[in-house]
Amino acid sequence: MCLILFAYKVHPRYPLIVASNRDESYERPTAAAHFWEDQPHLLAGRDLEKLGTWMGVTKSGRFAALTNFRDPKEMKATGKLSRGELVADFLRGKASPENYLKAAAQKGSLYPGFNLLAGDQSNLYYYSNIEGVVREVPPGIHGVSNHLLNTPWPKVEGGKKGLESILDKEGAALKMALFQLLKNTDPAEDADLPDTGVGLELERILSPMFIRSEGYGTRCSTILLMEGERLSYTERIYNPKGNTEKDFSINF
Repeated sequence: MCLILFAYKVHPRYPLIVASNRDESYERPTAAAHFWEDQPHLLAGRDLEKLGTWMGVTKSGRFAALTNFRDPKEMKATGKLSRGELVADFLRGKASPENYLKAAAQKGSLYPGFNLLAGDQSNLYYYSNIEGVVREVPPGIHGVSNHLLNTPWPKVEGGKKGLESILDKEGAALKMALFQLLKNTDPAEDADLPDTGVGLELERILSPMFIRSEGYGTRCSTILLMEGERLSYTERIYNPKGNTEKDFSINF
């Protein structure tokens, strides 16, 4: 997952609103969001190559999501563990978000660079093995892409402003506005592009909120609305042309 926008304790109805895009190779085998057969309380999509996930929730209100930290040197690294297991393991377990991330920090060097959000009905925490600090997330509007939390990349700053502008909505109208926000394909100006070591051409391709390119792009968008003990989880899957292929939505 390459973009997570979220409003935490800002909206009068939803203490947590998450809008995210997962960017991945179109060839990587993936299962759409579902309650896992081996973990019936766990709702998430699933990476069928490593059996982890990028974002999910549980019936008890646990939430976790992850993005990769972009580092071209790690693309050739071998022997590292799959980052998707960090999300799945939190959702499977019972440790508090803070304690789980502190445990993850102890083995952070075993994984390529990542950003991990973990929360429940009461708390939300963030940890990156690049920054190396477990932090409680303060109320506000936040975003993380393939750098650290709230790094002012154009897609993060634009996404946060877009999210703020639609927080007067709720229900179906809010979901529609969030999906429209995530579908933004406008590239950043060259002067505003980060330099992550992948070259100017690729930085341009990766700069929009919604990515389309040969062999790689935004595979799905996911919306989470948390309202007390109630959750609304909606996933929209896209084909390589960027057209909607399938919608999945559940409330519980």
